[in-house]
Amino acid sequence: MVRRIAKPGPKLRYMKDQEFEDEAALLLAEFGGKFTQVTAPPVPIDDIVADYLRLSVFYKDLRKEFGVTDVLGALWVNKQQVDIDQSLVPEDNPSMLGRYHFTLAHEAGHWRLHRHLFQKKANQLRLLPDGAERPEYICRSTDRDPIEIQANRFASCLLMPREMVKRAWHEWHGSMDPIYLDDLAAASGLAPTGAEDDPITKAIFEDAARPLATTFEVSPDAMRIRLETMNLLLRKKERTLFD
Repeated sequence: MVRRIAKPGPKLRYMKDQEFEDEAALLLAEFGGKFTQVTAPPVPIDDIVADYLRLSVFYKDLRKEFGVTDVLGALWVNKQQVDIDQSLVPEDNPSMLGRYHFTLAHEAGHWRLHRHLFQKKANQLRLLPDGAERPEYICRSTDRDPIEIQANRFASCLLMPREMVKRAWHEWHGSMDPIYLDDLAAASGLAPTGAEDDPITKAIFEDAARPLATTFEVSPDAMRIRLETMNLLLRKKERTLFD
């Protein structure tokens, strides 16, 4: 029987938005100082994880192993090991390249931000039968735990560095002006609501983000979120005195 047990641990430290940018930039700088400077996308996340962080990467049927359908990866702190669900292996499933990269970067985020917590915070997601060996972090696509949100934000900053995104946006769009939902909707003929959970809005923005997603080798959804947080894709136009 699979059990889910929350284990008490220290409170997760709150991090400001800029801290995720800074931590990701620091990792890129460290990698560049030892290997090759990363000046253009895509960010070589495989090399960062394997060569600099010295984490071994294995592909496994994690869904079968953990008994849940939405598990993507796991981090074993003591083993310095990352497990990736075999469904994400890009050689077998090219459409999963972006999700694979994000999962690797997510686990790198746990390693950089959270591994010092593992003795007290580890195994907060006990998804294996009692007595089984457990990784310190098990990452699921539907998990909204604050520690998972932090790892996602780090991954976003690492794979899509702010200045690289700005340069790529200017090259693609021709300026640093944002693109508004209303303009995209008018061109698409669709009727988005602009609500946070509106699937039409997300689909329109993901389509707009697709060229940059391809450049950075991330998913359109990940690039959409990054562009929205950078205010390059906006759901509403700011009203002015002349409107």
